Amino acid sequence: MARHSAESADLAPGLRQLTRLRTSLEKVTGQALDEGMKAARNENWGLRRIGEAADLSHETVRHRLARTSLLDGAA
Repeated sequence: MARHSAESADLAPGLRQLTRLRTSLEKVTGQALDEGMKAARNENWGLRRIGEAADLSHETVRHRLARTSLLDGAA
């Protein structure tokens, strides 16, 4: 049990760093995904087509587009 606790303690700082890195990566890729979906929508792509390209449901696409429109100040 003590060995397991020591190994966990050694992994904890790395896990925190990995979590921060993952969060940062998700933020950047999420922004790029949102921009791509907005561009596709501006080119008159349908929600289902965008969803297929982004590997998301059309409802998720709709929600993300609505959220980004609100954040951009447009409604």
